[in-house]
Amino acid sequence: MKRNIKIFTTAVRIIISAIIFISCNKTLPEPEPITTTPPGGSSILKQLDDPDFSILKAAVTRAGTGITGLLGDSTGVFTFFAPNNAAFQFSGIPSEAALGFFSPGLLDTILRYHIIGGQKIMSADISTDFPNMYLQSSFVLAPPSASLPPGLRMPVFLSKRGNFVWANNIPVIQADLEASNGVIHKVAALVAPPAKALFERIAADPDLTYLYAAVQRADSGDAAKTLQSALSNPAANLTVFAPTNLAFRQILTGQITLALIGLGLDPVTASATATALASTPAVFQNPALYGAISAQTVKGLVVYHILGTRAFSVNIPAITTNVPTLLNTAIAAHPGVALQATFGATGVTAATVKGLANPTASNIQINPTPEPNGTSDQHYINGTLHKIDQVLRPQ
Repeated sequence: MKRNIKIFTTAVRIIISAIIFISCNKTLPEPEPITTTPPGGSSILKQLDDPDFSILKAAVTRAGTGITGLLGDSTGVFTFFAPNNAAFQFSGIPSEAALGFFSPGLLDTILRYHIIGGQKIMSADISTDFPNMYLQSSFVLAPPSASLPPGLRMPVFLSKRGNFVWANNIPVIQADLEASNGVIHKVAALVAPPAKALFERIAADPDLTYLYAAVQRADSGDAAKTLQSALSNPAANLTVFAPTNLAFRQILTGQITLALIGLGLDPVTASATATALASTPAVFQNPALYGAISAQTVKGLVVYHILGTRAFSVNIPAITTNVPTLLNTAIAAHPGVALQATFGATGVTAATVKGLANPTASNIQINPTPEPNGTSDQHYINGTLHKIDQVLRPQ
């Protein structure tokens, strides 16, 4: 399975990096109200003859018989998220000729992620519940085996708010184009498959070094490295609210200051000492602080920042709603965190997450562009990451 994942991530990173190179500074197009069309008598493949799908049809053709066989299968049932020409151009692929830079195998990978096999999902079928609908795409991350009889397929997440629909956080611009073997939903950009796990992002991001150190501290003495394993597990489905380094420095400085004052230091000396101690992520590995920053304490803090489900910003309720975190696996009665999003004409314009003991809510830093610059809606094999400007406090 690990070998399959490695091959997958290498291939996908090539195509995603090419797309990001051109489009990383763009924001997603505005969602548009759903419109429907009468059922069609031709297959999904045949409907791609529409001039608005000329780049997509060329991509399907170049990908080869695997994709054309799926979309043209008259005995099958499929839901296809179809990028039109404008969506390809938005994603950095301006024409049919540009597809020559991508191998058939890479196009097969990206297109399979746009296909849900065995189900015809109409816009009316999409749930408005938090957080979203989990559906398996036709892209197989790991093939069927004794331990994984159906295999492991990369999921796609559908959600609806009012009359707007999203695939992951990509707006659907026209829904319910019915075909003889399923349905097409036009999307505003490529629904790109993720290329790495959550822990890879945390470990590589220079603005998340404290969070990385906190995970390491939480797993110290744990041979299974439970937290790191969960954040690396391709079969997991998580949301991480990731406090920035500044957020960690602020709370650590304050807590260490109070602890030192309690030990008899004057406030000025305590503040200066705490500032120095909290100035580096190594604070989590300082033996002198192990009493206050035990592995168990840090683990409880970190898991309070993780939901056991995947939520993009467009899935966050417009009305403040309490949602359980992984801390609830140990403290079932805990109210979790409070989520709230503000929706504008272009989707989510602001969102917050509040810990039980935080005086104010933490802001999710809304910027859904791909990494390294993106700070919200960062999509990974095993979950979604949003950067926040406070550390969430469970008690």
